[in-house]
Amino acid sequence: MSDNYHVFITFAKNMSEKKRITFIVNPISGGHQKEEIIEMINQEMDLDRFKVDIRITEFAGHAVEIAHQCAAEGVDIVAAVGGDGTVNEVARALTHTQTALGIVPCGSGNGLARHLCIPMNTRKALGILNECVIMPFDYGVVNDIPFFCTCGMGFDAFISLKFAEAGKRGPITYVENVLKEGLNYQPETYEVEDETGAHRYKAFLIACANASQYGNNAYIAPEASMRDGVLDVIIMEPFDALEAPQISIDLFNKTLSNNSKIKHFQTRKIHIHRQQPGAIHYDGDPIMTDPDVDIHIEHLGLRIVTNPEATEDQSQPNPVLNAFSDFFNNINNVREDIEKGGRKIQAINKLMLRKLSKL
Repeated sequence: MSDNYHVFITFAKNMSEKKRITFIVNPISGGHQKEEIIEMINQEMDLDRFKVDIRITEFAGHAVEIAHQCAAEGVDIVAAVGGDGTVNEVARALTHTQTALGIVPCGSGNGLARHLCIPMNTRKALGILNECVIMPFDYGVVNDIPFFCTCGMGFDAFISLKFAEAGKRGPITYVENVLKEGLNYQPETYEVEDETGAHRYKAFLIACANASQYGNNAYIAPEASMRDGVLDVIIMEPFDALEAPQISIDLFNKTLSNNSKIKHFQTRKIHIHRQQPGAIHYDGDPIMTDPDVDIHIEHLGLRIVTNPEATEDQSQPNPVLNAFSDFFNNINNVREDIEKGGRKIQAINKLMLRKLSKL
């Protein structure tokens, strides 16, 4: 038989082979019941193209174990069905392997899914998996822990602790914590060293972003890309009561980089020294660490099933939120005429939260 015949037979066999996809389902994420998720997977996935396996997590860290096993067995795609914690567990097990990460967002923040324009609707997210467009993306590492959206310290990590403790979750909870806790938080002094040298900053927070947002469309680094091989470093200087609402609005309006309290630069690696041990967060999960923190980027180290129509979020700022941003800017322009720390500031914050809850 000719070589061309063998090539044709091999090609036909590869075309006929189904891709193996394992769904790792966190049964306590989001509003869907486990049974509903499983039913949707069986209904929506193209079973002519995919051999589907569904695994349910039973304890913290179980998703990591399952994903490691899938990668070792050569499974084509492992889809995380859950929130940012589940996505992080699955993704960290798949770095530098040929197994791709899939995402079916069912959490409260869904930062990575939103950055990659994965639909929040479960059926539509499964449709993205059916299209099976796979691309390599960057991920970050903080003190040997992989992260995929952001890591940070200072006020950033403090808010993560408050958010984790909150009785309810979502964008309004995040804004409430920023407004209530931010005015009492004491900034720290950080020694920051990157490729350009060493610098000292007094800051409320330092965030290192691989993706653009924390989740819930709160954009800490609006211009960040997961394919450029660099981290976007955001340093937020101390702010007062009148500036807090503006910062909160800028987070959701993709305009934080224009705020006068923000310093922004890009780097491949960074070393940060604090005066004492403290909290940091990776993808919203807070942990305690030593004073020294090392962060770097791993370029194109993770394969992800992505939305072929928009691999990364390029949406425009919300015009309604932009109007609120202008409103608070005007307040700052006449700040001398407003009672500092008084009832008017509290009324403004309550008004903003009321308006945001209606969006």
